[in-house]
Amino acid sequence: MKRRKRQTPRRFQLQIMSYGNGYYIERVSQLETALARRPRTLQLDLVGVGEIPADAALRIRALLVARQARTRIVTNALSSLQNGSVLVWLLGAQRLIREDAKLYFRRADLPEEDVAQSGEDWKEEETEFCDSYSGIDPEEGDHARVLELINEYLPVKELTGRLFGMPVLRQFGLVENEEVDDFLATALGNGAKATGLQPGKRTANNRRSPAKSTSSRRAG
Repeated sequence: MKRRKRQTPRRFQLQIMSYGNGYYIERVSQLETALARRPRTLQLDLVGVGEIPADAALRIRALLVARQARTRIVTNALSSLQNGSVLVWLLGAQRLIREDAKLYFRRADLPEEDVAQSGEDWKEEETEFCDSYSGIDPEEGDHARVLELINEYLPVKELTGRLFGMPVLRQFGLVENEEVDDFLATALGNGAKATGLQPGKRTANNRRSPAKSTSSRRAG
């Protein structure tokens, strides 16, 4: 009887850089092509100094959520991560990270009064400041959305503005936890549609206390 060869993951590198909007526009398009080939496993290698812009991170998330269920995503952080790069890494069903790498995300510089809400009383009044001098950057709206999505995995309020690494990731079951990896692999595929679960969303219970790792359960 012939033995089936074990397929190696298809690898896709994302360089992390300070100024690379053109690069990310091109790489997001290439990622869409790679996912269209429906590989069994696609590994995203994150490497470099800087960050993935919020807009690019959100577009990458949209592609990963809409992918074929058969494709398993592995994210591999070879460098420290910040802001949008953190979100992209968290989207993996399996997450690998350099042992001494650090994660960081800043708060969104977006005052609540500057965000239009549905149901407002739309009056033809002159704004307090001229639009061109208001200082509001739409990119901050994207960054605020990135933080909302990160909050499904990690407590953003408590960790914003602080460096953290492997101990915290292990504490929340985000690395070296096969049970969490299997759950995310299902939730990010058709299982998410069938059960109504959001990928990697923290439940009310694990918002109160970090998820125990597999090794700690066995030790207990």
